[in-house]
Amino acid sequence: MGAPKPHGSRLAVVTGSGLGTKILAGGHPRTVATSRGPLTIEEHTGCNQREQDGVIVIRRHGIADFTPAHRLNHHRTIEGIAAAGCDRVLALNSVGSLRADWPVGTLVAVDDFVAPWVTLSFYDDERGHSVPGIDAGWRAQVVATWRDVSDIAIIDGGTYVQTTGPRFETPAEIRWFATFADVIGMTMASECILAREAGLSYASICIVDNFANGIAGQALSVEAYTSAINDNAARLAPDLEALVSRLATTH
Repeated sequence: MGAPKPHGSRLAVVTGSGLGTKILAGGHPRTVATSRGPLTIEEHTGCNQREQDGVIVIRRHGIADFTPAHRLNHHRTIEGIAAAGCDRVLALNSVGSLRADWPVGTLVAVDDFVAPWVTLSFYDDERGHSVPGIDAGWRAQVVATWRDVSDIAIIDGGTYVQTTGPRFETPAEIRWFATFADVIGMTMASECILAREAGLSYASICIVDNFANGIAGQALSVEAYTSAINDNAARLAPDLEALVSRLATTH
């Protein structure tokens, strides 16, 4: 089986557990058939009410039920995005900060990742020897557009490290990860690897929802993490919606 290929020019937005259903509400849900099973997407038509002008939104962890990171079907997500007529992906990723100077609320447009234990591919042969990466041109457009629509600062560049979840990391693990990365999460690298194989341009805005366990002398708690998610969502949602609206009409 090979990788899917894009056949349109629409924008796909993949939201995580942080913003969840708090942005881009009111879309029309529909099911896209993929070889890995059906994928539920939300359609948002453009200003001319033409489907090709619109945006599709995928809630990566689900809508009615929550699917944890280690059980996500990333192949289905990427195949469904291609099948829905998209050629670009903007991922919104909730992350922990590995740096004491990047506090809760920091936005980062990461430009690289570390995930040598992530071995996903659409291929079972030599075509799996691909060169992964975040699309530099698309990422630069996302950063420039964000700065046009928002007064909230965004850090241009950083390294994301992906763990497998579902648990958070120990302080000792975090001290090791902090020697080579800036933020930590459980999903972005998997999506990015498969998006590159499928010919989709992929960029991510990472939203710091917590200091990673032990950073800045703080022990991680689920309660503080949940509170920060809600605060970040309320603060960022209007500007993120403006960003998506602008990106959907430029290419």
